[in-house]
Amino acid sequence: PEAAMAAPTYKDLKGQLVGVCVSGGLDSKTVSKRLVEAGCKVLAFSADLGQPDESDIQNVKKRMATCGVDTIIIDLKDEMADGCFDVIQAQATYDGGYWNTTGIGRFVTCKGLVQAMLQKKVAVLSHGATGRGNDQMRFERYTNVLAPSMKVYAPWRDPLLLEEFPGRTEMAAYLKTFNIEAFVGPKKKYSTDANLAGLSHEAEDLESVETPMTIVDPEMGCWPQDAPDKMEKVSIQFVEGRCVAINGKKLKPVDAIKEANTIGGRNGVGISHALENRIIGTKSRGVYEAPGMELLGKALAYLYQAVLDRRASDLFKHLSEHVGNQIYDGRWFDPSTRAAFGAIRELTAPATGVVEVGLYKGNVLFVALKDVKASLYNEADSSMEKSDGLNPVSSQGYAEVQSVEAKSLAQAGLIDSEPSKKRARH
Repeated sequence: PEAAMAAPTYKDLKGQLVGVCVSGGLDSKTVSKRLVEAGCKVLAFSADLGQPDESDIQNVKKRMATCGVDTIIIDLKDEMADGCFDVIQAQATYDGGYWNTTGIGRFVTCKGLVQAMLQKKVAVLSHGATGRGNDQMRFERYTNVLAPSMKVYAPWRDPLLLEEFPGRTEMAAYLKTFNIEAFVGPKKKYSTDANLAGLSHEAEDLESVETPMTIVDPEMGCWPQDAPDKMEKVSIQFVEGRCVAINGKKLKPVDAIKEANTIGGRNGVGISHALENRIIGTKSRGVYEAPGMELLGKALAYLYQAVLDRRASDLFKHLSEHVGNQIYDGRWFDPSTRAAFGAIRELTAPATGVVEVGLYKGNVLFVALKDVKASLYNEADSSMEKSDGLNPVSSQGYAEVQSVEAKSLAQAGLIDSEPSKKRARH
């Protein structure tokens, strides 16, 4: 049992072709170079997820070439946008309204990179996730389900590597012995993970719950208090729960997310805070930016209110929560996730129409619904004034039917007029 639990070390990989998932940073360079020096054949892989903090993804190739490693970059922006649309359609948020932005990025990245690695006959996938977070589990699980025969190497669970490189200073010193550029830089206030869906800020100063979330400098927009003093109106067209146009302009998913990010960001929309429950059982603190997801998600929620009946809405909420948990846990490709999405697509098929919202200092306010043919809302039935809708007199029968059960409960002594107080046990 102890041997089975032992983490593999870089020495175990000698002679094997290792596919390293890289960003081109200090960690990526250190791990790749150490594997090369240990006698491994190394090929680097990186995903273009539309990261807003990466001006030119091709620079990753140049940075990794200094370690004697070739890099294959896979363009996954369209797949990322489709994942965003799936999550918005499912309203699949996690703890505290987090839009699962990193979770989306991980299943898109793993599928794209694992497929590319299989084509190159890679035997071992190496990822840079820490041994205390969620991503290690996501990378591991996705590799297991997509390529069961492929091994997984987690450098930051490797006891030998951890002993050699306890910190960034040691990594930089190691690389400098090979004349590889390595810049440690000043200590950061927090770390950031980015993709088309949004940014996740965590660690460092944010680990203290006495540190306000406002130490984060938004990269996709601004804090609500810094947003314009005038409300901006936005029109969003949906077809079967998917955005097809913004302000009358037809857009592909990737362009729709980009446009929504721009509009939502400048109005301070989509910045959230969570003390979330990690996969491994610990709590994690994060500050998230997802302006486009929040804008499109809130607008679609207004449309769902019009087309989902009460029972459909209850079922949708259950499915939505399940999908949100599955994505967070690295279970996008699982049968229950697939089944839940099938039901969600069926429930949201009537969600076609135009939603007009007003953006004001972080808020997404309802303005109007238009061209919603499947709307269940009937103004005449709902009116408090005289109308040709529901005859109020006809409600008498329903009230009498309801009273039968109510009176039976009372007569049986099953009604507690002070339910919040602890009842004595007899």
